Amino acid sequence: MRPIILASASERRKELLAQLIGKKFEVRISSYDEDVVDGLGPVELVMYHSREKALDITNDLTEGIIISADTVVVCDGEVLGKPENEEHAKSMLSQINGRAISAVTGLTVMDAASKKVITEHEMTSIWMRMMSEELINDYINTGEPFGKAGSFAIQGKGAILVERIDGDFFNVVGLPLFRLSKMLEKFNINVLGH
Repeated sequence: MRPIILASASERRKELLAQLIGKKFEVRISSYDEDVVDGLGPVELVMYHSREKALDITNDLTEGIIISADTVVVCDGEVLGKPENEEHAKSMLSQINGRAISAVTGLTVMDAASKKVITEHEMTSIWMRMMSEELINDYINTGEPFGKAGSFAIQGKGAILVERIDGDFFNVVGLPLFRLSKMLEKFNINVLGH
């Protein structure tokens, strides 16, 4: 059986992949630097980053199925990554306050032996609630916005900031499980029988 490798340091992605396939995978953290690439829109950017992460991991492998992902939040066409500090988190939360935004994930699955690679994307629409300055400050004080695209975590306390979503909930968390399962099928991996 081919080993499955998750190219991510994200605890959320580890938990979601374990939910999908059990604990039968290893984690390797890519050294790829996710800087903004000029001229790429949000969809192209996350697909590019996820593919580059997979390629970076593949350099050291002769076998295995590599899974990598990159997720951003998009508001009015602007990519909102992870906040650098408290002020940046406050700025982002103020920007998405009461707005419709999108979570966009680029997802790559690659076979290290054959070099077969598939890269796709998933987009989920999110409607944020109206937030008072006090609510924004209280949320920032939880520490949860840090390390999260768009400065919120829908799977945590940030759930109270989200009025509704249209699309894959797991995509907002960082790993669209339905799309991933369909991609793994193209590599002859049945997640129920892995």
